[in-house]
Amino acid sequence: MKTRLPILLLFCFALTALAQAPDRQQFIRTEAKLIALTHVRVIDGTGAPAKDDQTIVINDGKIQSIESSTSAKIPAGAETMDLTGYTVLPGLVGMHNHMFFPMGGTPPMYSNMGISFPRLYLANGVTTIRTTGSVVPYTDLEIKKLIDSGRMIGPKMHITAPYLEGPGSFTPVMHTLTSADDARRMVNFWADLGATSFKAYMNITRDELRAAVEEAHKRGLKVTGHLCSIGYKEAADIGIDNLEHGLMADSEFVANKEPDKCPPGVNGSLRQLDLNSAAVQETIRTLVAKNVAITSTLPVFEAGSAPLSQSGIGAASALLNPRVLNVMSTDARVRYLQARARVSSQGDYVALLRKAMDFERAFVKAGGLLIAGLDPTGNGGIVAGFGDLREVELLVEAGFTPVEAIQIASLNGAKFLGEDTRIGSIAPGKHADLMVVKGNPAANIGDIEKVEIVFKDGIGYDSEKLIQSVQGLVGIR
Repeated sequence: MKTRLPILLLFCFALTALAQAPDRQQFIRTEAKLIALTHVRVIDGTGAPAKDDQTIVINDGKIQSIESSTSAKIPAGAETMDLTGYTVLPGLVGMHNHMFFPMGGTPPMYSNMGISFPRLYLANGVTTIRTTGSVVPYTDLEIKKLIDSGRMIGPKMHITAPYLEGPGSFTPVMHTLTSADDARRMVNFWADLGATSFKAYMNITRDELRAAVEEAHKRGLKVTGHLCSIGYKEAADIGIDNLEHGLMADSEFVANKEPDKCPPGVNGSLRQLDLNSAAVQETIRTLVAKNVAITSTLPVFEAGSAPLSQSGIGAASALLNPRVLNVMSTDARVRYLQARARVSSQGDYVALLRKAMDFERAFVKAGGLLIAGLDPTGNGGIVAGFGDLREVELLVEAGFTPVEAIQIASLNGAKFLGEDTRIGSIAPGKHADLMVVKGNPAANIGDIEKVEIVFKDGIGYDSEKLIQSVQGLVGIR
């Protein structure tokens, strides 16, 4: 304890200093009670076509009205922002958005980015996140309190408890479950402290998953999973609410898979998989019938793939984005660039990513709820906020229209969280959680990266100033 206490104290002092920082105002473009965004294109997040030349009135943190600018009446005293040439979208709802980042090493280690990540999520238009697995849950819970109280800048947070993992984890940052009773205890302990969701991991047993689901559901909370020891249909039958990483984590198609064991060769089985086969179609039907959502996390897989083109999946411009590299520490940037240098042509892996995209489209076509996140892990090339925008672009690459992709990344996540009456789309009465981008993402999805202002509860933050404030910090704090 003598060696750890100073480190903990320094971290607490750093958070306190940030919470009390007098320069908060420099990041705010506007915090007027009454605001009119005029002559703006609106993509409302419902999948409806974009509407040109609209006026959005924000009153006391909520959307008061959305009308054509030709007929809209701007309330007296409103701060007016002429947004000709800009588009307003709902704030994104990130559904696989950790607060931690890979630090390298063997076995691999992870460290929380409690300073840089909250600002980067918000700067890139992600106004709500689900942490979807935690390695320092007390920190996540305290950061949420600081943000909710206005003492720290960041998105609204839904905290996921520490991983529910069995023996064999590849990283020591996870607790190892010993039994179904241990899983029950863990769910109840963290729910009592404020966690609102749980994540099963790759070596959990069916009995442990069942116990966790039962305890969470008693409290009205949900369980998701990055699975391997349990197949998707098995997990759906147990009662899991969500499955992470689309097709890429489904082990049920591995020949001679043993119960409760994570088998080798998952990628190989998926490469050979026929998405039109009866087995795959039955899995999709089961997931849809049991209301199991799927989280798309395409960026984390793209980062480990070879470039295919300058515009499609694996585009070098996305994998080596200077804005992303600049927010990384020197060590983090070097680690990622070294990892990129080791990536081979991997044509078969690119084909697997294409298949994963096709699976997500088939799941949605069958009536499934697809939600989205970035997963800032993998080889260290996926960074908070930037990866969320790339996810939307990759959903379009997968075959969704731009407005469909935006809906998946906003309203669908809000629905899963039970927050869709408040956030996730642009409508009168909802919270003014909005992102203002230059250009027209409905016509060119790449314009979604041109975020200039992000509103959270009606306060408009300067995107670029937030990004500049954390240059070189990702990988440190």
